[in-house]
Amino acid sequence: MVVEAAELPSTSRAPTTTLQGWRSFVTSVAPTIDPLDPATLAAMSSSQRERYDEQRISYHSELVIVETSTVRSITNQGRLLMMLNQREISARRGLVVSGPWASGKTTAIKLLGKTHELLIRRKYPRQDRIPVVYITTPPKGSPRKLASEFANFLGLPQRPRQNVTDIADAVCQVLTDAKTDLVIVDEIHNLNLATSAGEDMSDHLKYFTEHMPATFVYAGINVENSGLFTGLRGRQISARSVLKTTGPFPFTDEWQALVATLENGLRLHHHEPGTLTAQAQHLHYRTGGSISSLSHLIRQAAIMAILTGTEKINRELLNETSIDHAAESLAPRPATTTPSAR
Repeated sequence: MVVEAAELPSTSRAPTTTLQGWRSFVTSVAPTIDPLDPATLAAMSSSQRERYDEQRISYHSELVIVETSTVRSITNQGRLLMMLNQREISARRGLVVSGPWASGKTTAIKLLGKTHELLIRRKYPRQDRIPVVYITTPPKGSPRKLASEFANFLGLPQRPRQNVTDIADAVCQVLTDAKTDLVIVDEIHNLNLATSAGEDMSDHLKYFTEHMPATFVYAGINVENSGLFTGLRGRQISARSVLKTTGPFPFTDEWQALVATLENGLRLHHHEPGTLTAQAQHLHYRTGGSISSLSHLIRQAAIMAILTGTEKINRELLNETSIDHAAESLAPRPATTTPSAR
């Protein structure tokens, strides 16, 4: 059955670095759509078919989020630290997630936060808590910019001349009252301890960890090699943190299972099941083992298959589909002619 126009989900979403956007992410569910049978398709008017194709394009633009062994490991470690930190008065342990670009760091920490918040909502259904805070480390930041990231997430008003300590104290008070027990700080590689500004921001971040009864989770690009753990401040962070790493997947049974999961999520009318699974090794070559690149490649190819009317993904379409420059640099595509959209 085709969904009417009014039922299409909004494509405009508040960023997850705001409370509204984060709560929207937590309550969001993956889109679903059932493929129609040939008789129903044949009976459709052109406008109905266009509407149906728009729905499938929207569906494939998100497709399924694959829970890998790395994501499970990070989620389990984060939940374990939160349990251990319940009894800690000071020096709570944190989690640092490190890896190269597009290796699933943000996906993993967001799923950790979503899992925890849903658990708290089920446990305390009548309490208006803020279980999780998600912010990003400001580039070339300062203590005031860092405090403002927290305040902006909460929607707290800020005055131009407001003292940074006043902002931080207000944030800590609100989050303590709201029983926040997980704070996620993404893009932590923007914290450069080799600069005085980075040292000041590190000290201010430590101030938050000591004034809020919460577990802190950090994620960034190759942070163990970026200087985060060097010097006096770095050694202190290292002594209080568990490090988890992400990276490209080797060509193993898990990779093939990931490809099969993504293929099972396709809603294309002429796609032969098992085609992508049979191309698992080629997909590993094309993407360098990156889950992000794999998802992008398959989602983009699926949308192109709808637009061109082929309704299937094969080796030719995979080779015609452009993905991120990093993956293309590792495995350049053969020269082909891209089909035109109908």
